[in-house]
Amino acid sequence: MGFQRSISSSSALKWLGFVTAVWVQSISGNNYTFSNYSGALKSLMNLNQLELNNLSVAKDVGKAFGILAGLASDRLPTPVILLIGCFEGLLGYGVQWLVVSRTIQPIPYWQMCIFLCMGGNSTTWMNTAVLVTCIRNFRRNRGPVSGILKGYVGLSTAIFTDLCTALFSNDPSSFLVLLAVVPFAVCLTAVFFLREIPPASSAAEENEETRYFTIFNIVAVVVAVYLQSYDIIGIKTGVFSVAFASILLFLLASPIAIPFHSFIKSLNYGEQDDLEGRIQEPLLRSEIAAAEKEVIVVAAVAAEEEEKKRKKPVLGEDHTIMEAVLTVDFWVLFVSFLCGVGTGLAVMNNMGQIGLALGYTNVSIFVSMTSIWGFFGRILSGTLSEYFLKKAGTPRPLWNAASQILMAVGYILMALAVPNSLYIGSMVVGVCYGVRLAITVPTASELFGLKYYGLIYNILVLNLPLGSFLFSGLLAGFLYDAEATPTPGGGNTCVGAHCYRLIFIVMALASVIGVGLDLVLAYRTKEIYAKIHASKKSKKSGGSLS
Repeated sequence: MGFQRSISSSSALKWLGFVTAVWVQSISGNNYTFSNYSGALKSLMNLNQLELNNLSVAKDVGKAFGILAGLASDRLPTPVILLIGCFEGLLGYGVQWLVVSRTIQPIPYWQMCIFLCMGGNSTTWMNTAVLVTCIRNFRRNRGPVSGILKGYVGLSTAIFTDLCTALFSNDPSSFLVLLAVVPFAVCLTAVFFLREIPPASSAAEENEETRYFTIFNIVAVVVAVYLQSYDIIGIKTGVFSVAFASILLFLLASPIAIPFHSFIKSLNYGEQDDLEGRIQEPLLRSEIAAAEKEVIVVAAVAAEEEEKKRKKPVLGEDHTIMEAVLTVDFWVLFVSFLCGVGTGLAVMNNMGQIGLALGYTNVSIFVSMTSIWGFFGRILSGTLSEYFLKKAGTPRPLWNAASQILMAVGYILMALAVPNSLYIGSMVVGVCYGVRLAITVPTASELFGLKYYGLIYNILVLNLPLGSFLFSGLLAGFLYDAEATPTPGGGNTCVGAHCYRLIFIVMALASVIGVGLDLVLAYRTKEIYAKIHASKKSKKSGGSLS
């Protein structure tokens, strides 16, 4: 009875940890908010577009040092990793706030690069702590876990943007205060509850996970629709704004009901176990049989581990980082990921200048739309890919291929500058960027295992700074400056569809290359996904028979 009650209470703690993980992800997408205050930095520091884009690259270079977080994830407990991230973010964004608010004089360019890098790196510690812990806690539902967590990362840009617009009239310095203080406070809360807990071990527990994840998905969709409605309505002052902010915070807090529900259920089960304990006698023979079975299982596991040591791991087994990078599949996944997130990140980093070039005075709505539609891409792809994997063994990379096709179409539309192309482009790029992130997370764990997943994930995330440097720092920076005209004080500006046309065409070609790589990976991994499908199907059949 005590054992049963401890399992039930650990289930409630696992869900409480997942709720705090959702909160951390809701505030850890600050890397995508650069467009909201880049204009202030550009004018304050008298930068041209190439210099401004290199600041955004410095922010993304912080992701490259995520390897440190990956290494730490196998050696340090989750709370320590969260603490490192929240203190680093407080310092990185805090100094940026001091400059933008004119509390201190503008610091040298190279120093600003360092603090932007720190701000970008802080999120790698938060994301690593959250993703590694939750993927291990819910390893039979990796798709929904990835979709929900990455979905909230996508929403975080809209959450920050809309809250700042509602409460501070979109003031850049106030926005940076939010980026510095809010993640710090949320991570301090998560430190107490987010930790590794044994995953589901029965069909009943898996069914419970599926039901709870459905609720998380519903709440997340409500939050996304609510944020989009606020952007469309356009009333962003007075009592209406305060009411909007209050309701948004309530919606974000509402998932806390799930661990409470799980805990109350555990109390009810505990009482039932108590009753059964009074009327049943100990079954010594069953206990002996169970002990013998456990010995056999332990011996089998030991033999399996010994066998693994003697041979090179195949796809689906645990790979060390060296074993993973020596496979063709890792590099196909890596380069296809670069084609998707690199080009998407270039659009997000330059959204402010793209909007101004096309004649829009308020570009915050496009930043928010990219975030919200990125959420839909993440949450839908995570859930749908898991459904079709269980139903038909569909390889996850096929979803990446589909998103890359759509992304190429979006870039062509923006290159042609058709009416409302920036609205369409914001939605398309957001959705496809979200799909890439949400699908790649479980794909990497399914192909290369969970043992060294934290490090492998952060190696893949190197695509963010690499893609930012190639597509934003070099491509967008040089081509924009080639079209721009100088302004007094040392900056420059460009107005018209021609400013970004060639940039969008090159990124569309990169997306087409990504499609080809994703199709190759889907073909090469179809057997491992067939095995995963068979495993899930047999476990479900076994659970229904029992």
